[in-house]
Amino acid sequence: MSRPYAPGQHRIPTDLLLKAYASGVFPMAENARDPEVFWVRPETRGILPLDGFHIPRSLAKTIRQAPFDIRVDHDFAAVIDACAEERPGRQSTWINEAIREAYLELNRIGHAHSVEAWVGEELVGGLYGVRLGSAFFGESMFSRATDASKVCLAFLVMRLRERGFLLLDTQFTTEHLKRFGAVDVPRARYETMLAQALEANARFNP
Repeated sequence: MSRPYAPGQHRIPTDLLLKAYASGVFPMAENARDPEVFWVRPETRGILPLDGFHIPRSLAKTIRQAPFDIRVDHDFAAVIDACAEERPGRQSTWINEAIREAYLELNRIGHAHSVEAWVGEELVGGLYGVRLGSAFFGESMFSRATDASKVCLAFLVMRLRERGFLLLDTQFTTEHLKRFGAVDVPRARYETMLAQALEANARFNP
């Protein structure tokens, strides 16, 4: 279920965005050039249980080899821009300028974070999301090198576990995420889980 946000308006107020996440709603756009934003509240919600995260054997081997320098919030803007890039199999993106600017502001005030894979000074993969209470809402990920985004996801889960997070929201499930243990839950169950996660406060960064 979705509804448009103020047609023609090109800015998402930060307080409105955080309230939306707290009520189980998130924004999307039809494409990068569409100025409108739609608020989405799915009937079923994708989550990745932190105590049920599965690392495939091949990825575990890659993690042991440590081919990437993993950084947090080093270049948030570059991550969101990379997530919005057109690439084979996806010729459009739901990240428009209003969404980009809103998340940059969330990052500035400590409510959005990126996990990044670097080789030297080249950004080769990453993900970003929103932190609220002890919930982390994964937004998007990208990869320019084999396993780069997967290693970032594993790092994210490790950090969320260490810092006492209770919920990792993936919004939707994909076959890719299901390999790691992602599941769909009904809206009512999700909203109960969300309410519990919002009662506690976890810090993403020290």
